[in-house]
Amino acid sequence: MSAPPRAGAGAFWSDGETRLDTGRPRTSRNGAVAFAVVVFAAAFVAVLVVAQLATGGVGLAALVFAALAGWLASSSVHIVLEWEKAVVLRFGKFNRVAGPGIVFTWPIVEFYTLRVDQRVSATYFGAEETLTSDLVPVNVDAVLFWMVWSAKNAAVEVEDYASAVSWIAQTAMRKAIGRATVAELATRRDQLDEELKGVIEEKLNPWGISIIDVEVRDIVIPKELQCAMAQEAVAERKKSARMVLAEAERDISEMLSDAARVYGGENDAMRLRTMHLAYESVEQSGGTLVVPSAFSEGFVEQSSARQEKGGSKAGVSTEGEG
Repeated sequence: MSAPPRAGAGAFWSDGETRLDTGRPRTSRNGAVAFAVVVFAAAFVAVLVVAQLATGGVGLAALVFAALAGWLASSSVHIVLEWEKAVVLRFGKFNRVAGPGIVFTWPIVEFYTLRVDQRVSATYFGAEETLTSDLVPVNVDAVLFWMVWSAKNAAVEVEDYASAVSWIAQTAMRKAIGRATVAELATRRDQLDEELKGVIEEKLNPWGISIIDVEVRDIVIPKELQCAMAQEAVAERKKSARMVLAEAERDISEMLSDAARVYGGENDAMRLRTMHLAYESVEQSGGTLVVPSAFSEGFVEQSSARQEKGGSKAGVSTEGEG
């Protein structure tokens, strides 16, 4: 059977299914059972009254006949609840699907072997220590919501449709886990839900069972692997951050190169970039940065040198003309 839920999550019932224990009362068939008892008692008393009036007393034969009449009456009149369907067989062969309400059958000739609940049912199932495609053991818990749409198929085509639903769901989950990596299971849970729903519904549909939804509740990865995956995620984030900073630095360098052409040299671009970095560090820390005066005067010195160099060239050209 499928793995039980964690403590406090649910309990096993007599039918083998795991259901959530909410503390609320559940529907029962007490009324239908009481109706059968009343029918039996009414037929039993009616026969005894007739025997009393006919023979003037109640003997052993009258008691046996009254019990037989009560049994025949109770086996001929049945109560099928609103959410149920009764599969009626005649001489062991399928005859009809009856209900809800009062259902009459011929005693001995007809009988119904199964009352099919057509409400939506929830079945817990899980896969313990199942290996993924990258050989990582994981525990996966899920809930399957399903309902019977054909009472005939559910009664005739499969012996125990509730157990079949649980087993097929568990098998489908193990196969789905084996085809995926642990990273895919953790990040693509919705796709796992859809895959399980399609596979399970394909197998259960011929038995008159429809799958409404599949919800993966939890995916448990070994603690040792959790630490490794956390470190990998941190390293990936750092890598992405560095790549973003590198791209930003490239864009800034291109802009500073354009600015350097305006100033007339690459050295000026590097000085500008240094000043920008110093400004950003001071802005983030809120402190004060002290730099030597020569750092800021470098622009003026280089600019004056270029002007003097240009003036000397102009003087040479003037003298040559003279």
